Amino acid sequence: MAKYLFRSAYTAEGVQGLLDEGGSGRLKECERLITSLGGHLESFYFGFGGADTYIIADLPDNATAAAFRLAVTASGAVGTETVVLLTSDEIDHATRQKVGYRAPGAR
Repeated sequence: MAKYLFRSAYTAEGVQGLLDEGGSGRLKECERLITSLGGHLESFYFGFGGADTYIIADLPDNATAAAFRLAVTASGAVGTETVVLLTSDEIDHATRQKVGYRAPGAR
């Protein structure tokens, strides 16, 4: 499974729903949705500032993460940004790959 960070911001409609059902209601719904997609909710936090929620989840693959994001965003109550999280082992593997790249303007 792959690990993802979802940063979300509520619209005015979403904030009203949050006020109506509370934070635990949102946590339960998020966990239900992720589990129904074959994933596991690792953590769910509320914040204030740039995002309203920070969710870390294990999901089977990128297509499943996209399905999660599309379903949430299509509600119109939440805008979501997805970040694919990599382990240190995955980065180690990436650093061992030889990639030929020429920067713009370099000769």
